[in-house]
Amino acid sequence: MNDKPVLGALSDDDTKGRRHALGKAGERLAAEYLEQHGFVVLSRNWHCPEGELDIVATDARKVVICEVKTRSGVDYGSPIEAVTPEKVERLRALARAWLRKHEVRSCQVRFDVISVLWPPGGPVHIEHHEEVC
Repeated sequence: MNDKPVLGALSDDDTKGRRHALGKAGERLAAEYLEQHGFVVLSRNWHCPEGELDIVATDARKVVICEVKTRSGVDYGSPIEAVTPEKVERLRALARAWLRKHEVRSCQVRFDVISVLWPPGGPVHIEHHEEVC
């Protein structure tokens, strides 16, 4: 048995690095998409001890919490399918923390998901799902 890695095979670190890079690129595209559609991005990758919000934006009427899901394919489901009920609960808690931190009161909040499907060598497909949770 040959213990040498196959030429071109990815280590787990390489795979994680590529997924991270794909996710960051998807978040950048999502922010650009929102701005092109009249939104103002208030925060990107906002962190607190409980977690992270990908994008917080406003459409001049509501604060819009955007979860960005980027995938290179649909082998494991579409990007929006990755937003589980547990993820929704965490997003709600993070939104409350963001609102407190930024002293935003008496403002409506909406939860959106932006799915970015970016197959290798193919065109990017962005879908904006409004008020998903």
